This record gives sequence, structure tokens and C-alpha cells, in this order.
Amino acid sequence: MAQITKDMTIGEILRTSPDVAPILMEAGMHCLGCPSAQGESLEEAAMVHGMDINDLMAKIEAL
Repeated sequence: MAQITKDMTIGEILRTSPDVAPILMEAGMHCLGCPSAQGESLEEAAMVHGMDINDLMAKIEAL
């Protein structure tokens, strides 16, 4: 899996590591293909959804 950072957009993450999609879906990010997800960083998305970015990163890194 490619190195994922909190500064990457959701679109970049899904293009390089599509296996992260279920983690994002479980976290409540159900609109992975919508336009805002293509330009929104993982950290921004976590903030909008009321998530702790460090917890989300830990789940992604555990893949």
C-alpha cells in the first residue's frame, strides 16, 4: 500500500490505495466519489465529520 498522509485528498488516497475505502465508509465518509471528496484532504474530511484524524490514521496504517 502507498504511504498515506493526512494532507492527501480523499481522491488521491482512493486512487493509490482503494483498500482504504471500507475504513473511510465505516468512519461515516459515505460520499467518497462526490466532488468535495476529490479536493478535500483527509484531515479536512475528518474535521467535517467530527473525527479525530489521529484515530483515523491509526486505522488506515493498521491495514
